[in-house]
Amino acid sequence: MFDDTLLSAIRARFVHVEECPFTGPRIFFENAGGALTLKSVVETSARFAAIPDNQGRDNPASQALVKVIDRSRADVRRFFNADGGTVIFGESGTELLFRLIKDACLGAPEGVVLGSTVEHPASRSAAARWAAQSDRRHVLVAHDDANGSVTAEAYAAEVAPDTAVVTILHTSPVTGMSMDLPAIVAAVRAVAPDAYIIADGIQHACHGGIDLTAAGVDGYVISPYKVFSRHGYGVAWLSDRLAALAHDTLIGGPEGNWELGTRDTGAYATFSEVVDYFDWLGAQVSDASDPRARIEAAGEAIHEHETALTQAMVHGTGNLAGLATLPGVQIVGGADNPAREGLVSFWAEGLPSAKIVERLNGAGVRTHLRKADHYSGNILAPLGQDACVRVSLAHYNSMGEVRRFLTAMQEILP
Repeated sequence: MFDDTLLSAIRARFVHVEECPFTGPRIFFENAGGALTLKSVVETSARFAAIPDNQGRDNPASQALVKVIDRSRADVRRFFNADGGTVIFGESGTELLFRLIKDACLGAPEGVVLGSTVEHPASRSAAARWAAQSDRRHVLVAHDDANGSVTAEAYAAEVAPDTAVVTILHTSPVTGMSMDLPAIVAAVRAVAPDAYIIADGIQHACHGGIDLTAAGVDGYVISPYKVFSRHGYGVAWLSDRLAALAHDTLIGGPEGNWELGTRDTGAYATFSEVVDYFDWLGAQVSDASDPRARIEAAGEAIHEHETALTQAMVHGTGNLAGLATLPGVQIVGGADNPAREGLVSFWAEGLPSAKIVERLNGAGVRTHLRKADHYSGNILAPLGQDACVRVSLAHYNSMGEVRRFLTAMQEILP
C-alpha cells in the first residue's frame, strides 16, 4: 500500500477528495460512476475554455493548439502502450464504441459478431444493432455468474472461422472483475485471425495496466471522466486496418480523418494531464527513467493499493468484520476473486439495497445502487436479485475510509 506521506500527496492532487460541494464531508466510494478529478485538469480546462482560436488556421495561436493536440495523441499512445494506429477523441466512450463497432460490422467480410453477456450495454447494444443492420448473427458468450467474469476458454468454445467482429469488456463496472484481455484475444485469433476485435476499457482505465501491444486488439475505448479527467469527451485507439475501413467523414476532407467537426483542444490537453499524473506517480514508486516504464509502475502500485483496500473491505481489518462475515451479506463474484479491481458489489438478505445506500449516505459514505435494469440486469437477474450496493474505490482512497465504511455497515445491518 501507499504510505501515509505518499497517499497525502496523491490526495492533494485531486478535487473534492473529502467533501462534496453540495452536501459537505463524505467518503467517495462511487468511483466507478466517475472518478475524482485532478486539480490540474480543472485548471487546464478553464485555461483552454478561454481561448477563442480554432485549430488549422494560419496563426500562432492555432499552431500552438495543434501542438497540444499532437502531444496528447502521443500521450494516449504511451498510456495505452500502442505503437502506431490512430487516436481519436469523440463525444463519449459510449459514442466511440458505437462508431467503432458500427464501422467494423459494415466493413468486415461476412461473418458472425461475437460478444459476451458480461458486457456493459455500450458495446453490447452497439453490437446487437449493427449486427442486425449488417445482416449478421450476434452470438453472446455466457459469463460465469458465480465469478462475475468471462474467460478465454468460454470465448474459445464459441469462436468460429467466420467470426468477423468481436467485442470484449476489459473490466465490469458491476462485478468489478477484470477479464484476461490478451488471453481472450489469443483464443479468438487462433480460430479467426482476421476478426476485428474491439475492447471496452472504460471501467479498467483508472486502475492502470493498459497494454495494447500485449493485448493485440483493433480498437480500445475509454471515458476520461472515469480516469481522473472530466466529462464531455471519449478517447479511442484504432489499429491501422480498423482505421482504414469506410467511416463517417466529410467529402473531400483529410484522408483517414475520423474526428467530425472542430474538437475541444481542452479535452486533448486534459488527457495529457492524466498521463502526466501517472508519470508523476510512477516516479514516486519506482526509479524508472523511461516514461512508459513509470506509467507501468504507477499501474502496478495502484493495483496493489486497491487490492489491499478491497481485501480489507471484504475480509475486515483490525477488529472490524468485513462484508464476507457480516450477517446475510452476499458478495457479487465471490469473496475471494483475484480478478477484482477496486470494486465490491453486494446485497444483504432482509434489507433492500436501496436502504443500505440511503443509510450509508446518511453516514457520510457515498456508494451507488445498481438495479437489474438495462445497465446491470445482465449481472443481477441471473443471481435472482433486483438490486445491489456498489462500493467502488480508487487509489486515492484510504484504509481509514474503509474502516469508516465497515463501521457504518455494522450499524446498518440488523
